[in-house]
Amino acid sequence: MTSRTSSKWSLDLNIKECEVGYTTIQNLPAPLGMRRVAALEKKSQSNGKNKLFSSEEMTTKEKTRSAAIARKKQSMAMGLATSPGKSMLMNGFMMYMSGSNLNMWSINVTGMSIMTPLKNIFGLSSQFKKYEDKGGKVELQMPKIIFLVLNILWLCVGLYRMSKMRLLPTVSADWSGRVVWKELMEVSSIP
Repeated sequence: MTSRTSSKWSLDLNIKECEVGYTTIQNLPAPLGMRRVAALEKKSQSNGKNKLFSSEEMTTKEKTRSAAIARKKQSMAMGLATSPGKSMLMNGFMMYMSGSNLNMWSINVTGMSIMTPLKNIFGLSSQFKKYEDKGGKVELQMPKIIFLVLNILWLCVGLYRMSKMRLLPTVSADWSGRVVWKELMEVSSIP
């Protein structure tokens, strides 16, 4: 009992060949994004039952397309690998502008310069997962090494900043609470 009845508020925009205006719509140029599709449709209609492309043309096109995709993935992976360098420069400038005083802003910037590289280092494989290729055409070894080195460098900048703010125990005075003092056996008044 599912009969399709048209209500008075519906309008069918599909024009059939026998209706008025069909030929004028067919003669209009295709919209901007559909010109390539229209050209392929015309080519397939002109070929009739013949194949659109021969198998050799299709394989060479597929090869060039997969090579282009691999190059694009490689360049995007390299862009991701160099992104910590850009962030490191921005954070270095923010640390310079925040000063060496202990306040909320400088501690926040310093903490961010330590936590972000650690998160990046531990999530290395998940960040490069979207650039992996099943065929192994995309080489991710060098981008991963660059990414790791830049993050370690960024972490070193953050640790240096913490040591300059005296938040890291880097001098012997920081460990004076652990020094065991000797008990004096004798006391003399002679200097």
